[in-house]
Amino acid sequence: MGTVEPQVATQSEAQTVDGFQLVIDALKLNGLDTIYGLPGIPITDLTRRAQAAGLRVLSFRHEQNAGYAASIAGFLTQKPGICLTVSAPGFLNGLNALAHATVNCFPMILISGSSEREIVDLQQGDYEEMDQLAIAKPVAKAAFRVLHADDIGVGIARAIRAAVSGRPGGVYLDLPAKLFAQSIDAAAGKNSLIKVVDAAPKQIPAPESIKRALDLLRSAKKPLIVLGKGAAYAQADAQIKDLVEKTGIPYLPMSMAKGLLPDTHELCASAARSFVLPGADVVMLIGARLNWLLSHGKGKTWGGKGHKDWGGQKFIQIDISPQEADSNVRIDAPVVGDIGSCVSALLSNLGNLPKPPAEWLNAINEKKTTNVAKMGETLAKNPSPMNFHSALNVVRDIVKANPDAMLVNEGANALDFTRSIVDMYKPRKRIDVGTWGIMGVGMGYCVAAAVVTRQPVIAIEGDSAFGFSGMEVETICRYDLPVCIVIMNNNGVYKGTDKDPTGRDPAPTVFVKGARYDKLMEAFGGVGVNATTPAELRKAMEEAIRSKKPTLINAVIDETAGTESGRITSLNPSAAKKK
Repeated sequence: MGTVEPQVATQSEAQTVDGFQLVIDALKLNGLDTIYGLPGIPITDLTRRAQAAGLRVLSFRHEQNAGYAASIAGFLTQKPGICLTVSAPGFLNGLNALAHATVNCFPMILISGSSEREIVDLQQGDYEEMDQLAIAKPVAKAAFRVLHADDIGVGIARAIRAAVSGRPGGVYLDLPAKLFAQSIDAAAGKNSLIKVVDAAPKQIPAPESIKRALDLLRSAKKPLIVLGKGAAYAQADAQIKDLVEKTGIPYLPMSMAKGLLPDTHELCASAARSFVLPGADVVMLIGARLNWLLSHGKGKTWGGKGHKDWGGQKFIQIDISPQEADSNVRIDAPVVGDIGSCVSALLSNLGNLPKPPAEWLNAINEKKTTNVAKMGETLAKNPSPMNFHSALNVVRDIVKANPDAMLVNEGANALDFTRSIVDMYKPRKRIDVGTWGIMGVGMGYCVAAAVVTRQPVIAIEGDSAFGFSGMEVETICRYDLPVCIVIMNNNGVYKGTDKDPTGRDPAPTVFVKGARYDKLMEAFGGVGVNATTPAELRKAMEEAIRSKKPTLINAVIDETAGTESGRITSLNPSAAKKK
């Protein structure tokens, strides 16, 4: 037999590069080494070649969940998370996550394949034809389309800068199918790529804004600091801790800011939230917005009489966007800049800032002591079947024993009770539904949290919330991720007790009684546990953390447990009317 000569690329082949490779090289050049997505026309080969080139490509069962994974990866890393989808329906599936990223200020880039411009513009009926750029623009911070291979480097560079600079957000990048097959000279292609330099430059606050803020604090008798998820994203943990402790001002962390300082810190006012918000006279917002989560700074929450009134507090607001000031109420001392620079400037100019009066601190501590004691009594009870409190008392202990674990949380009651019961001890360990209170983030968040942090992940899910992304347990098993999912199963939305007055169907809020979600995890090779008591729940969670095996615990709780709409019943008009 004759010898077989090795295949050698022709000179012309060796001297050209195609669109697939330019996209991969542009991502790698900028340190973006992970893609969350779902393969299909026209991006299947891009996923294959990206994986072969050393990028990590995590394939999901639904694009929306891949998008949520990319968005929270952006929050955790300060680099844009990459979500890759097919055209039209796949793009639309990812669009919800893109909007979520924009609203929550998470840096993310949704990259979607698309039909050719000449076909879309003439509406000629291409496979999955859609003007995706036009649809993405209203819900994205920025949107770009690349038509020529030699512009791929510019397109990705612009997307990166838009995603992370200033107030971060979601960016859409449209890549038509024809682009991937385009070939250009290899040297020219390499030169066309851009390594983004200083993508999110510091924005130093004006000295007069720092003086104005500190003068206001000096006049305060009942000061309060509110920490938002923007403060957590900033990764200015040491400076924020110094500011709290050097000023002695009590602080209230919003949900995803829990753990910036331990929830057990003596200045944490979480257990006295309903006392400090209306009681404070000067409130410093750090990376927090006066949106619905803070009652827009108005109404009874803030000491006002009606929903348009507020309690006369004066506000200091630290935010990178000057447009955020005065969005709901008057901001007396806006401080515009990145949070790290702003907090550092405040620390450098504190001077002889007086500590808050003992009367204010003592009143907060008294309220905290009373509320903590009441919560302790509730958590000590052991009803049968379990309720949210007895189940979450176990979760509370597990998180305390494993402070490096990531906590993912979504639902209505499952969200609200977990937020108030489970203490956090380290920054960026709690990730949840964010500004929209959106359902369905859970499993995508679990995948990204495990991949980014390489730490165990604990997901506390309402049974309704889990249903939005539950099929991704297969993804979790496929990649053998150390995720422990606890489903608070009370047979329905809020409760499992509603009835159809006609007797025809189950009520809209009621699920299959006695559902065994644990069997779903077992179907894909993971560990499933049915837990009906706190002792069974504790044993299962401890084993999941120890083994690092994908685990789903079906925590059976009283179907009468829970309240409608969690703690935001006022947003449901008919429910509010019943009260």
